[in-house]
Amino acid sequence: MHSFVYRANALLTFAVTILAVMCAMASFSDNLNVPSPTAEVQVLNINWFQKHPNGNDEVSLTLNMSANLQSMFTWNTKQVFVFIAAEYETPLNSLNQVSLWDGIIPSKEHAKIWIHTTNKYRFSDQGSNLRGKEFNLTLHWHVMPKTGKMFADKIVMTGYRLPDEYR
Repeated sequence: MHSFVYRANALLTFAVTILAVMCAMASFSDNLNVPSPTAEVQVLNINWFQKHPNGNDEVSLTLNMSANLQSMFTWNTKQVFVFIAAEYETPLNSLNQVSLWDGIIPSKEHAKIWIHTTNKYRFSDQGSNLRGKEFNLTLHWHVMPKTGKMFADKIVMTGYRLPDEYR
């Protein structure tokens, strides 16, 4: 016959194996969610556009952002980090990204966003590359799960242009 310790070990091993299989199934079920967020960002005003004495361009924008990010929340979502970035090209770099605003969405109830704000962070470029520059506003998000790997994606909104002259 088997000893008590041997039987306890077999029972504990079986229980842990079942728990691991259940966790794997639960984690896999989170991958079946296909988020479909919507977002719109409008540039309402260019508050100022200036060249600093060191030669760098800087812009202040007033933005309206509305987004519905509720589809990103599942049983496994802890929070979602979102940010708006201005993306543009210069002769030196094929992609420049400047973060204009960011926020943390802690729950599905807070995932419908409507914000009227100026850029939270400086929109500046090294040099005078921003005059007349076309740029995209991109809403990036990072879904931070309770368990498992992070998921990131974005929505790109095109068709924005800075003025040709400083204000």
